[in-house]
Amino acid sequence: MVGPSGSGKSTIARLLFRFYDVSEGGIYVDGENIANCSQDSLRSHISMVPQDTMLFNEIIRFNIQYGNPQASEQELQQAVSLANLDKLIAKLPDGLDAVVGERGLKLSGGEVQRVAIARAILKKPKIIVFDEATSSLDTNTEVAVMKAIQEVIKNVTSLMIAHRLSTVVDADKIYVVDSGKVVEQGTHAQLLAGNRLYSQLWTLQQKDAEQDKSINQIL
Repeated sequence: MVGPSGSGKSTIARLLFRFYDVSEGGIYVDGENIANCSQDSLRSHISMVPQDTMLFNEIIRFNIQYGNPQASEQELQQAVSLANLDKLIAKLPDGLDAVVGERGLKLSGGEVQRVAIARAILKKPKIIVFDEATSSLDTNTEVAVMKAIQEVIKNVTSLMIAHRLSTVVDADKIYVVDSGKVVEQGTHAQLLAGNRLYSQLWTLQQKDAEQDKSINQIL
């Protein structure tokens, strides 16, 4: 799901979690209106990787297990592997028992996001929501985190909310939101061919990327 800032992308995710209910229409998961489900039941099947991940001033193991405290060691190791955290864990003297610092201060932005991904995986959700999960990362780090995300979403339904269109080019279906409404939908190729809002946003972002590349070369 993509669109300009303030278009309503994150609001749709909040509706999915039932932070508030729709006043008209309905949201259905597997054919069932989520208004008929308890919030606890609904949220037990959904994980979220937000833009600003909150980590506790605790060890990495604790921060990942927060997603599912009852998970086995094997399940924990599998989540670590899928989130591409293996190399980080291997180079730390204390491994999974390394303390991350206040809000993950001792980790890089990409490492914090991969811990969040491992936490989301460990919950074994039916749906994972990535809400601007890579927007605060530099391009190289974003590529690394996206590799982890691509591994994770192979066997689970995923909803990716993004400002950078490059993060959704491989999506099965892209929804373009503007002023609270879905104005376009389709694959990346179909939306580019439509020459509407998505195409315009893509062109602008490609120009910005080229300018940033030129500036970096000069520096």
